[in-house]
Amino acid sequence: MNKPKKSKLLELVEDIIDLNPKMRFVAIIDLRGNIVESIMKRGKTSLKTQKEELHFCQQVAKRRKMRHEFDRHLGKVSYVHVEREKVTQLVIYSKRKTIYFTVEPELSINKKLQLVMRIKKLTTHL
Repeated sequence: MNKPKKSKLLELVEDIIDLNPKMRFVAIIDLRGNIVESIMKRGKTSLKTQKEELHFCQQVAKRRKMRHEFDRHLGKVSYVHVEREKVTQLVIYSKRKTIYFTVEPELSINKKLQLVMRIKKLTTHL
């Protein structure tokens, strides 16, 4: 019997999470804040409940709209980087999707920036 074919977005989040062992979580979010596809790194546990994760992703979409108001004067957002005690949160905007991912906070800033650039290249078509 044939295995069901993996969706392109599932393959994409799997590719992203495999970019670095310090990656924790990757989600692709639509413009309304719905999680289209997501993956948690094997062996990691979520720092948020599923309900909190959904709420957070809706907030990410709202903040995208708010930031968009300033694009004409300040230019488009390249990425968003939030450094927390327990986790680093990064957000990248493509045309129609938002890529939200988390990494361990001890990862160097240079490695985090490398991840942002690699993920931007992987997601330009979204």
